[in-house]
Amino acid sequence: MPRIICVAGARPNFMKVKPVMDALEARGAEVVLVHTGQHYDAAMNDVFFADLGLRPPDRHLGTGSGTHAEQTARVMTAFEPLVDELRPDAVVVVGDVTSTLACALVGARAGVLVAHVEAGLRSRDWSMPEEVNRLVTDRLSDLLFAPSPDGVDNLRAEGYHDDQIHLAGNVMIDTLHANLDRALSSDALHRHGVTAGGYALATLHRPANVDDAAVLDGLLRAFGEVARELPVVLPVHPRTAARLESAGVPEGLRLLPPAGYLDFIALQATARLVLTDSGGIQEETTALGVPCLTTRDSTERPITVTEGTNVVVGRDPARIVAEARRVLADPPAKRAPALWDGHAGDRIAEVLLAHLASPVRLRPTDVRDAAVGSAV
Repeated sequence: MPRIICVAGARPNFMKVKPVMDALEARGAEVVLVHTGQHYDAAMNDVFFADLGLRPPDRHLGTGSGTHAEQTARVMTAFEPLVDELRPDAVVVVGDVTSTLACALVGARAGVLVAHVEAGLRSRDWSMPEEVNRLVTDRLSDLLFAPSPDGVDNLRAEGYHDDQIHLAGNVMIDTLHANLDRALSSDALHRHGVTAGGYALATLHRPANVDDAAVLDGLLRAFGEVARELPVVLPVHPRTAARLESAGVPEGLRLLPPAGYLDFIALQATARLVLTDSGGIQEETTALGVPCLTTRDSTERPITVTEGTNVVVGRDPARIVAEARRVLADPPAKRAPALWDGHAGDRIAEVLLAHLASPVRLRPTDVRDAAVGSAV
C-alpha cells in the first residue's frame, strides 16, 4: 500500500486532517503524520490532539513562529529532507496556512503527487496571506479536493482539468459530526458560566482586525453594544491577547482563555449568535444552524452565505450592531450544503488511493504542466 504524508501545522489543520487520515488508514495506507510546529503552544496545539483523539505526530518539525517568509523557509528547510528520507507516494496538505504552501512546494519540487484538501476557495482579497497560500497551493497540486461547488467553479475558471478537480465535501464538518455529541454532553457551558441560548460568542484573530488599534477598538465597541442585548463571550486567541492589554474591554464582553475543540464546539452550538473573522467558524455555524456575522469585507466561503446562516458584515461598528439586532430578532433557517454529511474524508481517500493505484496515471509534472498550459 502507498505511503502518504499528511501535513498539519496550525489549529485549523488538525480538524481537517483527522478525517482524511482515518479514511486512508482504514483502507490500509501507511500514513505519516507530520506536524510542522507552526502552532506550538498547548492552547493552540496539545489540547486539539487530545480532544480529537488524534495520535501523536510521527514527525514534529518544530519550526515555530516568525514572519511569513521566515516560517515558509523554516518549514521547507525541515520538510525537504524528510521527503527525501521517506520517499512518499503522495503528500496531503490541508487548508491555507503557511505550512500548507511550504509543504506543497517541497512536494512539487520533489516530483511527489500533491493533494490539496479544501482547494478552490477564493476571497479575492490579496491583503489576506491565506489567499496567496490558497492560490499557490492549488497551482502546485495534482489533485484538488473542493469542499463546495463554488470551489469547483473557481478551479475550472482558472484552467484546471476536470481529472484534477473533485467535489469532496467539507472535512471540517466530518470532524464536527464525529464530536458534536461529546461536546454537547460536556460541562463546558457550566464552566464558562453561560446557559444555552443565553449568550453570543465572538472570536478575533486576523491581523487586519487586531493589529490596527482603531479597527480593534471599533470591533470591541460593536461587541459591547451587542452585549447590551445579551452577554458576549470572547475566547482570546494568543495573537489577540497582547493587543487587548492596551484596549479597553467594554462592559458585558467577557474574556475567556483559549478554548479547546470540544469546548468551542459546545459554545458555538448553543450560542444565539456568533461574531467571527474565522473561515472555519463560518462553516461550522452553517452546519450547526447558528446565526453568524463575519467581521470581514469578504469571504472565501460564499456557500455559508448563499446556503447557510452567515452574513458578511465588514468591520463598521454600526453595521455590525444593526445586523446583530436584526438576526437576533429574526434568525435564519438552518440549511445544510450538499456533501457536508460527515463523509468527505472517505471520498478523498477513495479518489487518492484509486489514483495512486492506477497503472496509467499521469506523473505529477504532467498534470501540473497541463494545468498551467490550459490556464495560459
